[in-house]
Amino acid sequence: MIDTIDRKILSELQSDCRQSIAEISEKAGLSPSACHRRIGILEAKGFIERYAARLNGEKLGYTMTFYVEVTLEGQSENILSAFEKAAISRPEVLECHLMTGDADYLIKVAAPNTEDYERIYRRTIASLPHVNRIKSSLVMKTVKRWYGYPPHTA
Repeated sequence: MIDTIDRKILSELQSDCRQSIAEISEKAGLSPSACHRRIGILEAKGFIERYAARLNGEKLGYTMTFYVEVTLEGQSENILSAFEKAAISRPEVLECHLMTGDADYLIKVAAPNTEDYERIYRRTIASLPHVNRIKSSLVMKTVKRWYGYPPHTA
């Protein structure tokens, strides 16, 4: 279990992981050495998976985002595993989630334009193993972006 100090450290790292240990320790009310030790423990226990920069997709030319519902031919372990292995290997697939409901998977894809999305649709999504049905939805406007998990106070 993690305590309120660990949660504060995680919140600070999530909002800006480029902060120094000194800055984080001050905000968490710890000495820098104690803060560094706690961060190491949080990393070792898997609370912190990795550190990364959040890139601006639109500035990189990815002006369109699509959510794609994929239904497979069946739900056997072999079919699900083959699909997941193939989806993981495709760089165009930004996210892939096994779902409940009508579709088996929900995939997130970004593209510079509709022509590029058509290429991704035909060459990537439709060519994934065991795909039976595809339904795409274009994001018209992002109202709120995900920037991290909310503070948890349990």
